[in-house]
Amino acid sequence: MGNNQSQNIISRPIRNDDDFWKVRQLLDDTYNITPTGFNWEVRRWDGWRFYNKTLDWNPDWEKQVQIWETDYGELVGAVHPEGKNSAFLQLHPDFRFLEEEMIVWAEDNLAKPIEGGKSQLNIYVFEYDSPRKLILEKRGFEKTASGGVLRRLRFGNQFLPKSELADGYILDIVNGEDINDCQKLADLINAAFNRDFHTADEFQIFSKHAPSYCKNMDLVALAPDGSYAAYAGIPYNKDKLYGIFEPICTHPDHQRKGLAKTLMIKGLHRLKALGAKDVYVSTGDMIPANKLYDSIGFTEAYKEYMWQKLL
Repeated sequence: MGNNQSQNIISRPIRNDDDFWKVRQLLDDTYNITPTGFNWEVRRWDGWRFYNKTLDWNPDWEKQVQIWETDYGELVGAVHPEGKNSAFLQLHPDFRFLEEEMIVWAEDNLAKPIEGGKSQLNIYVFEYDSPRKLILEKRGFEKTASGGVLRRLRFGNQFLPKSELADGYILDIVNGEDINDCQKLADLINAAFNRDFHTADEFQIFSKHAPSYCKNMDLVALAPDGSYAAYAGIPYNKDKLYGIFEPICTHPDHQRKGLAKTLMIKGLHRLKALGAKDVYVSTGDMIPANKLYDSIGFTEAYKEYMWQKLL
């Protein structure tokens, strides 16, 4: 890209869906030229836009998302939140000289008040990313013990076992066109993660509008009464040939039957049939989940930690 630092870089708020698609294209374009997890995979960005109760553009995003682009309109970076007090950077590796400027913007715009009259900002960083850690140290961030792991399974010659659901359970898929299916999925996710805010509408909107949504890849285990007992959501990037497991969950009433593992194995077979080269799954420090992923063949763990600053 030539001498990037000599280019005029413009920083401005995100404005509309055109900008959303530009950020998404950045994520896709940088997948093969950045370390695993350096930028979000496109499914997560799709979820940020489409996994919502309505399809309407949220004007608050214009206050929370800042983008950086060259004077000829090429988007090269973005900063945005996900959840309370957190900032995430999406950045072309040729433009890492912008990184501190992006972090400063996050400090000024995304830090949220906490008890004691201070504000807090969290940024997650993979352990391999020494340049970003150095910037955060310089700016007064401190590494915490909180973090997660990104696991990868590269198909290659990887042996994929066969697996059948426990007696009485039936393999099915979620039909995003059927609002009743979407409601059953929302009920399952709420029960599995002890939540109450997921709705049928948000999944239906995602299934209709997110490019990473892959029909026939949202696998569920039907319980004998017809309810959803376990779920494996498997978005797929057909251009970059990778899949994502997100989320994986089992209803509390149906745990310890191997349902989630079976759905993941069946999903791996389907991904391989589509031509996928890699598949990823992210998790925190939940030992049972990590043991499950390891038993299936996920390896190459990339650890990330939350870095925190009080302002």
